[in-house]
Amino acid sequence: MRKIFNLVLAASLLVTGSCSDSFFDINTNPNRPTDEHITPDFLMSSVVANTVKRTTSTYDFAAHWMGYWARGSSFGPTLPLENYDITSSYETGHWSGVTPNAGWYDILSDNEEMQRKARAQNLDFYVGVAKVIKSIGFMYLVDMYNNVPYTEAFKLVSDGIVAPKYDKGEAIYQDLLLQLDSARMIFANSSLEVPESASTADIVFHGDVQMWRKLVNTQTLRLLIHQSQKVTDPSAHISKIVADGAGFLGAGETAWVNPGYSNDQYKVNPMYVTYVRDHNGNLIDGFNRANNHLLDKYRDNSDIRYQYVFLPATSPIDGVLWDGNYLGQGNEVGKGSTSESIVIGTGLVSSPSDPAWLFTSVESLFLQAEAVQRGWISGNPQTAYERAVRESFMFLGVENGETEAATYLRRPIASWSAAANKLELIINQKYLALPGINNFEPWVDYRRLGYPTDVPLSRNTSIGSRRIPLRMQYPANEFSFNATNVEAEGDINPQTARIWWDVD
Repeated sequence: MRKIFNLVLAASLLVTGSCSDSFFDINTNPNRPTDEHITPDFLMSSVVANTVKRTTSTYDFAAHWMGYWARGSSFGPTLPLENYDITSSYETGHWSGVTPNAGWYDILSDNEEMQRKARAQNLDFYVGVAKVIKSIGFMYLVDMYNNVPYTEAFKLVSDGIVAPKYDKGEAIYQDLLLQLDSARMIFANSSLEVPESASTADIVFHGDVQMWRKLVNTQTLRLLIHQSQKVTDPSAHISKIVADGAGFLGAGETAWVNPGYSNDQYKVNPMYVTYVRDHNGNLIDGFNRANNHLLDKYRDNSDIRYQYVFLPATSPIDGVLWDGNYLGQGNEVGKGSTSESIVIGTGLVSSPSDPAWLFTSVESLFLQAEAVQRGWISGNPQTAYERAVRESFMFLGVENGETEAATYLRRPIASWSAAANKLELIINQKYLALPGINNFEPWVDYRRLGYPTDVPLSRNTSIGSRRIPLRMQYPANEFSFNATNVEAEGDINPQTARIWWDVD
């Protein structure tokens, strides 16, 4: 496996475009930092910023497959995005990137170094943070690829392992839950000393261990929910969450991140600069546009959220401000991307300096609603569900959000009493709450549960009998740098090879 051990982080932060000036003033020459200057606090800021950039601005393929986004009409057919014929050269940046700190293994390598240095200096706070980030990064890797290098992934320096073995996805999940158990104990320890540096280095909660405990519990619940069809009794882990007493991220408790986003070049909010405008105000993305499937879901049910999830067309045709395309749809004569809605609206990111998020209150409340409905945690299922729907309106900043949400919850599409299948209702409404917030999570829900049942297939004429992929193919570099181990996984067909928790 090709692993990028990039500790020259000052240069990498310039690439991420997400950090304030203070992050660059580590050494006299920031491009030649010495090991003693690469401290856990410095690493934490970089690791979190790069994690947020990856989770919020790189999962376009999932947004397209789930009917959220489509190709702008100024562009021609795009394969394999639109015909699902996934190869080892598709979306390889999620594994390891060409640019520093771009892929998960790059980020997690720096995260491992943060944990190593923190342990050596008895800085348990940063050890706890590293365990949380590890659980997030490897969750994404397993949910995309199933079995991946884990126990030997970062043993190049310590043990000289250049070709790490692949661990089973299920075993990785089990260990990630143990990592979170350890983080929970660290943050709950009354003797924990929070370093003074955490007030600035911790760009999530600024050293607030109570909020870190909530994030640990919420991330634990996400892992348990993902494996709900395979591991149906999570009581051992739920009991630890209950015993912790901190609870989950609640309404208004999004894990916001802002390391110094601004309109300066290289510092623009990663979602804004990826999908909306650059630092000069130029429109940056003409390819990703709203999918009419999702727009119709909103408009047909008088759901005003589409005006906050998306931006109106910059050059509307016949006054139609909110328009899109369908995945794989042929181009209409005279129609272009500028007549279609931009995929990141003001309810998500309204300016270059807006904060991004590591974990939103919206997703947290929907996870809790599902857990209550399953009987895993206490509470009234209807109350938990309706609270999650309301949080979606509030998170987006919908005008008169409480009233709009209350009215919406009485409509047939969202009515608790009218729904024959309560779990399906929760997942369908979670689907409508997460566009642009977490484009990846609905792909997980779709694979594990089959909801929503009406996610449209691509209209590309070369789709054949293929369906929405169940996983990604291992990247081509693995076949060059770690051939023996990746080939031992056998011939992978993304149409039939399932992630370990996908049992249907």
